[in-house]
Amino acid sequence: MTQTQHSNTESTTHFGYNTVNETEKEAKVAEVFHSVAQKYDIMNDVMSGGLHRAWKLFTIHRVAPRPGMKMLDLASGTGDLAMAFAKRVGASGEVWMTDINESMLRVGRDRMLNKGLVMPVALANAEHLPFEDNYFDVVTVAFGLRNMTHKDAALKEMLRVLRPGGRVFVLEFSKVAAPLQKAYDFYSFNILPKMGQLIANDSASYQYLAESIRMHPDQESLKTMMMDAGFGFVKYHNMSAGVVALHEGVKI
Repeated sequence: MTQTQHSNTESTTHFGYNTVNETEKEAKVAEVFHSVAQKYDIMNDVMSGGLHRAWKLFTIHRVAPRPGMKMLDLASGTGDLAMAFAKRVGASGEVWMTDINESMLRVGRDRMLNKGLVMPVALANAEHLPFEDNYFDVVTVAFGLRNMTHKDAALKEMLRVLRPGGRVFVLEFSKVAAPLQKAYDFYSFNILPKMGQLIANDSASYQYLAESIRMHPDQESLKTMMMDAGFGFVKYHNMSAGVVALHEGVKI
């Protein structure tokens, strides 16, 4: 019996290019983000050449938060999107900043408080959200879906907590345009881990991040997954020649 057939006792999943038991993945991902939490923002700027700021600005523009909205930001990390949303929804609105990783959430919460923003914070697994049905106007997740063990379950949870007519936005690394593939691979597997070692004293975590991007569903595959989860009007916007894509869907 093969490892993948052994489903009655242990199911397997991907951790980068490695195959691990599903029960191990969450802890391994947590290890990565515990390791990089303090240097996460600096590394984002360095590895994307600052482009991650433009990707997030485009996402904020598409989300178009308005005063009074109830919003849930999953895998908030250091809180870039959640903080931008909180400023726009105002005192009449509600923005939840959530992450499964306590180290990342603590960094994000401290950044938020330093900017004079107070919003609800929750340590939460996106596959089992601690929120009631039909509650939020918008759910967002930026660069977090690819680290989730059961992406289909997480998408269904996002659908559950959205009100009818509510929208989901998934910003994630995706499949780059073919002419750029070789250069992108060279950068990802040769330059990125070295930068991780130099800046964060951790090359292994950035090797995993590069591998996890390659294992993540491409644009069309993620669109299909979102439709299978129950979202309607699903579409996506490629940015930087497909290095990242923003997927949108509506609860109908």
